[in-house]
Amino acid sequence: MTEQRPYTYTILRYVHDPRAGEMLNVGIVLHTPSDHRLLVRTRNTFGRVKDAFPDLDGDAFKSAMRAIDRAIGAVVKDLAATTLLSGQLDAAALARKALPEDDSALQWSPVGSGLTSDAEATLERLFERLVRRNDDRTLRRRVDDEVWRPVRERLAERHVQVHFEEKVVEGALDSITFSRAWKNGIWHVYEPVSLDLADRDGIMDKTRRWLGHLAAVRDAASDPLKLHFILGAPQDPSLQAAYERAVALFRKADLDPEVIEEAEIDTLVSQIEDEVRAHDAGVAAND
Repeated sequence: MTEQRPYTYTILRYVHDPRAGEMLNVGIVLHTPSDHRLLVRTRNTFGRVKDAFPDLDGDAFKSAMRAIDRAIGAVVKDLAATTLLSGQLDAAALARKALPEDDSALQWSPVGSGLTSDAEATLERLFERLVRRNDDRTLRRRVDDEVWRPVRERLAERHVQVHFEEKVVEGALDSITFSRAWKNGIWHVYEPVSLDLADRDGIMDKTRRWLGHLAAVRDAASDPLKLHFILGAPQDPSLQAAYERAVALFRKADLDPEVIEEAEIDTLVSQIEDEVRAHDAGVAAND
């Protein structure tokens, strides 16, 4: 039978407003005195915390989490040098060596305890249960209009007026109505697509739906059209591979769309600005 060893743990809490009692769990420190081990797991993203407290300074929060990791690492080195204190102190006492109690936004919880045969697995279980449990429930995914917003705002900042209108692309079996289109010799159509979804299947399902729509109108009338997809990436780094696959599929879709990722929005806005100003100048010259 695998030996069960005692452990203690403490939760790192971000206290946004002490008077209101507003706080979220952001880390776990676990200590097994029998083998003098001290383990730490903290958040490496701040999405849920930012959702709960919109005025959070995200960069400062991530920097604080890295500082906690480093400080716990220093305590671990001290334990390696002298193991005598390890058996006398619990996780909370050791954690306070890394971050002393004060009136800052980061606070340690009262100590908890249990038995474990695998300290790393127990740390992960505690982190999932006490820190990440509600992440999917509270994370607000961006919708398509939010992917379009920076394009709209930057056009406004540059005083570029584009008179967008609907463009219906009719195929033999189906049609697509695009709400952001303008004509300058050919139709320029812009469609934001948020792929900021909960999982890989959601990203691929939405991508395949768009591919099916485009395939259904590929025999559309000969009205010239240039289609631009602006794709919004997922906030979850673990979904990056699924997003990159979706981008590749959009690039090969029917109607030969141009795919713009969010880092390329400034280039897109400059392109629209140049085209609109050239169009307006041509109209003015013909009046």
